[in-house]
Amino acid sequence: MLHFARQWVAARKGIVIVAVVMLLAGSGLGLGLANARPQPAAVAALPVGTAAPLADLAEQLSPSVVNIKVTKVEKMGGLPGQGMPEWFERFFGGQMPNMPQERRQQGAGSGFIISQDGLIVTNNHVVEGATEVTVTLADKAEYAGKVIGRDPKTDLALLRVTPKGSLPVVPLGDSDALRVGETVVAIGNPFGLNNTVTAGIVSAKGRVIGAGPYDDFIQTDASINPGNSGGPLFNLHGEVVGINTAIVPNGQGIGFAVPVNMLKSLLPELESKGEVTRGYLGVQIQPITPELATGLQLKDTKGALVAEVTKGSPAEAAGVKRGDVIVAFAGKDVVEMHNLPAMVAATPVGTEVPVMVLREGNARTLTVKIAAMPGERTAAETPGPEQSARGTWGLGLRDLDARTASRLGLTPGEGVLVTAVQPGGPAERAGLRPGDVLLEVNRTKVSSVKEVQAEAEKDPAAPSLLVLVRRGGNTLFAALERR
Repeated sequence: MLHFARQWVAARKGIVIVAVVMLLAGSGLGLGLANARPQPAAVAALPVGTAAPLADLAEQLSPSVVNIKVTKVEKMGGLPGQGMPEWFERFFGGQMPNMPQERRQQGAGSGFIISQDGLIVTNNHVVEGATEVTVTLADKAEYAGKVIGRDPKTDLALLRVTPKGSLPVVPLGDSDALRVGETVVAIGNPFGLNNTVTAGIVSAKGRVIGAGPYDDFIQTDASINPGNSGGPLFNLHGEVVGINTAIVPNGQGIGFAVPVNMLKSLLPELESKGEVTRGYLGVQIQPITPELATGLQLKDTKGALVAEVTKGSPAEAAGVKRGDVIVAFAGKDVVEMHNLPAMVAATPVGTEVPVMVLREGNARTLTVKIAAMPGERTAAETPGPEQSARGTWGLGLRDLDARTASRLGLTPGEGVLVTAVQPGGPAERAGLRPGDVLLEVNRTKVSSVKEVQAEAEKDPAAPSLLVLVRRGGNTLFAALERR
């Protein structure tokens, strides 16, 4: 049987979700993750302040780590209505002779047991789309697995098996207590090599790799390879502190694990409902760059900049406004923009929380009643005709006509269309692109090219130009630095 690695690449970061794929009658598939309720553990955590030798840890913990094999059935192309040439359908009666209509794909990953009655955590990408799941224990016992909960946004999943007796389980630790440089141990099934043990250190915490909206990964140099996905990352007290999830392709010793504290917060809903209900604030946010901090007259780059407030949202009801900087949520500081989504998501629906914002240099506290997160929305398309870029800021602009405004979901006179961006100019360096719509310049609404020019020329010595941009269904601030 042939083996090869299939890569799942995270946005813009070249991060690979690790999986092993076995070729049967086709190619490809993935791995899994989740975890559960407190029960007496067959594998007990060591006393605080003590650490076991690696050999003892490996012997003690390996029985709780499982191999997960999944099967997925996909429809084959080339069937009637699926792109077969018309002459081919007439000749063969609508189907290729002896053409299989389905193909079976098999994949493998890792997981770990969290309850004696058969709850197992793994990665969502291990089991997503699987029609069959087989769980193999270290003693070679096999069980049919059932996916009972999945959360694609954190890449976690929860399985259940029905064991013949009590299973060995592992305790869940505290990932917040991890320190950079601390020794960690990974156990899994890379490339189908069962119960492989590797060791390394915590290289960094709080990594954002572009895998999802709640990125907060532990980075480790403990070897993680395809097939390790969904397996546990242990500290030296024998506690799970992370779920191994992703690697950097072509990298050496750069792997990522979901913090176990994120898993612990999701387990009750994953087990009881099969999915996660998250809190919802109703703002579009962006990080604060040094250029934006200057344009907004902020002392530093801490916090999350509100680029848009959704109509009818809890944020709008509480009085949050575009341009506010959220610096604290429910009494916790928002140091970086990516801290806020996880804080909001973890807040129970219906809870009233204080939100501290900076508005025009002044701090104020608003009270927000958190709602349930609505379904995902797709951004609208924003194409635009190209012209030669011009001017100090490297922008080509055009007034919005009624047809273009309607296509972009705007009204005539609401903003100015960006038609061209000069390569290497201030606008390109700030991330602007053709098809964007300028809604404000220096916090002033604009409805024509003349208004943009007038606002941009008010202070010829200003080092930057602060603009509010509509792109699809999203709104964001950008700071253009003068040439």
